Amino acid sequence: MNGDEDVLGWVQGWYAAQCDGDWEHEWGVRIDTLDNPGWSVRIDLEETALAEHVFPRLDITRGEDDWVMAWTSDLAFRAACGPGNLTEVLRLFRRWAEEIDPR
Repeated sequence: MNGDEDVLGWVQGWYAAQCDGDWEHEWGVRIDTLDNPGWSVRIDLEETALAEHVFPRLDITRGEDDWVMAWTSDLAFRAACGPGNLTEVLRLFRRWAEEIDPR
């Protein structure tokens, strides 16, 4: 399994672990496209082990289509990135989440 599949599998597992019959009715994971082009990500942290933790704002610009912004606000991990940086964003979330809750 390559790293891209590994991080996607990890995010799927993290999401499934939050689902308790209630959480998934209010909260979730959203991945959408941006028109500049790029991706937006919102991962709800409400009622998770990550809820009270802050992801320090990160802004990386390597080029017009190679950029990442990530932060937490309103009990969510949020990110926006270039069209080829979605895996990088999911890896950032994974690394941060595992530092806080290494289950």
